[in-house]
Amino acid sequence: MTPDMTDRIITALDVDTMDQAEKLLNALPEARFFKVGLQAWLGMGSPLIHMIREREKQIFLDLKFKDIPNTVAAAVHAVIDMKPRFLTIHLSGGGAMAKAAAQAAAGTRTVILGVTVLTSLSDKDLKATGCGGSTEETVLRLCELGLENGVTAVVCSPREIKPLRQRFGTDLTLVTPGIRPSWADRGDQKRVLTPAEAMADGADYLVIGRPITRDPDPGQAFRRIRLEITPSRPHGRGSTLPPGGNS
Repeated sequence: MTPDMTDRIITALDVDTMDQAEKLLNALPEARFFKVGLQAWLGMGSPLIHMIREREKQIFLDLKFKDIPNTVAAAVHAVIDMKPRFLTIHLSGGGAMAKAAAQAAAGTRTVILGVTVLTSLSDKDLKATGCGGSTEETVLRLCELGLENGVTAVVCSPREIKPLRQRFGTDLTLVTPGIRPSWADRGDQKRVLTPAEAMADGADYLVIGRPITRDPDPGQAFRRIRLEITPSRPHGRGSTLPPGGNS
């Protein structure tokens, strides 16, 4: 049977108002998974989450927590009642912080996602911040740190999918932004692949924003991407995550 790849596409709901969010949700009835990042969260907060949940969609709450372990654990507890499927932390916050976040989410449906290196950063950018090693080396090191502390899902650019699969096999769920269809503008993303390339390399979930949300016909853009990835089958732990709502 041909796999249904709808759940593997996470649409980034990067908007400023509830009206804009509602318009996009209405334009994407087939989409089942939405990312709420800082832009939308700071502008709309829990009302946006409730609107998405009322439509029985899954939520990726992309707040990228990074602070001392106690503060991050408290932050996880503060949003866990909203039942996000994914919730991000920065793995560069250290092992103790990652463990605190994982423990705070234990026993819930929320999966802590460790952010490795932002997809807008290059090796040169990392060097400018004082980080030693290449982007790939840094991603691998941070993923190992996450696994050692209970974080089994990570955000990585498409370019790190293969090295991560080679090092860690199926131990990691890979959530991959920086996805740009061949017909879409790259924008500020530097380490990109097409949806089909990313899935073929072993990504579990694709985070896609502007190629869908800024298309004149978001629904058609979504279907076009789904069609592109349908021949590929997902790999890794992420393929075992149950589809459906956040209940």
